[in-house]
Amino acid sequence: MSKDVIRVTMSSMPPFDEYCKEIRSIWDSHWLTNFGEKHQELERQLVKYLDIPNIHLFSNGHQALEIAIDALELTGEVITTPFTFASTTLAIMRKGLTPVFCDIDENDYTIDADKIESLITEKTSAIMPVHVYGNICNYKKIEQLASKYNLKVIYDGAHAFGEKVDGRSVASLGDITMFSFHATKVFNSIEGGCLAFKDSNLKDRIHALCQFGFSGEDDVSVLGTNSKMNEFQAAMGICNMRHINEYIDKRKACVGRYRERLDGIDGITLCKEKENTVYNYSYFPVVFDEKILGKNRDDIAKALESENIFARKYFYPITSDFTAIREKCSPADTPVAKRISENVLTLPLYAELSFEDIDRICDTILRCCKA
Repeated sequence: MSKDVIRVTMSSMPPFDEYCKEIRSIWDSHWLTNFGEKHQELERQLVKYLDIPNIHLFSNGHQALEIAIDALELTGEVITTPFTFASTTLAIMRKGLTPVFCDIDENDYTIDADKIESLITEKTSAIMPVHVYGNICNYKKIEQLASKYNLKVIYDGAHAFGEKVDGRSVASLGDITMFSFHATKVFNSIEGGCLAFKDSNLKDRIHALCQFGFSGEDDVSVLGTNSKMNEFQAAMGICNMRHINEYIDKRKACVGRYRERLDGIDGITLCKEKENTVYNYSYFPVVFDEKILGKNRDDIAKALESENIFARKYFYPITSDFTAIREKCSPADTPVAKRISENVLTLPLYAELSFEDIDRICDTILRCCKA
């Protein structure tokens, strides 16, 4: 008999009856989209939960990221990381800007803030760091550089929903932070995302940009698009907000189990948690050293797959190696990012993952390493 499949992720969902109850009023109002009551309610809840004065919802995180670029009227070059999902780099390029790739810190895989300054030119308008796997960037150094060179900062916070650092909500960092509410994230609204920002002067412009550029009933004032969150997405978000702390607690317990089994093993590197940080336990990345283990990341991925366990090479390759990107950009000198991308696996992690399944995953990894 084949073993049950363990996938890299499983979407968190509220009880079926709870969602049905939440969407019942949509049938009464027939209001399906265009900033309805569910949309407004979810925004209110997120303002409170993320401790930020302004939230604007979107149909997905990528649209939110592109609109953040438009809202801040960026030009020229944007310093960013290639160790990220394609969306980060594509948002920059689709807006006609040039990504300038900075290498990463080999301890937490976020942008190496000590290497940013050497990449700043007269064409640089912004920095777009990524909170990778929920590891929060060196925001203090980034803030210093942004102030010194008058640069904007947009954080890709797709992995960092609800996190805090030094007593601050991660949503308060930089000029704008984008959060993804994709089905695979700690908090989801099926699809969706938001922009979090302190400057209320951005509110009207962001609102217009997400609804075709309309600034009133009859006039288009900016070149916008259509990226509004619909009421069914917002309803899922409202339901999942009721359970978000429960989801995070369960994920934290799973991470604890993984650490019990894999921490301290020569050739296996786990990210260390930093002090003064509240994590959401969004991913569990593991870097494998072939020189020590005699097995590389791909060998381990295949061993897991043979047991119906599916990990993910995330992020691989680095975005500067994608065909559509390398053909239009200069080669990136980011050796740390490349090395990590070729040796990392994110192991299965979700709220409903059992300790029994985690032990099965770890046993398979350890057998493979010893074989």
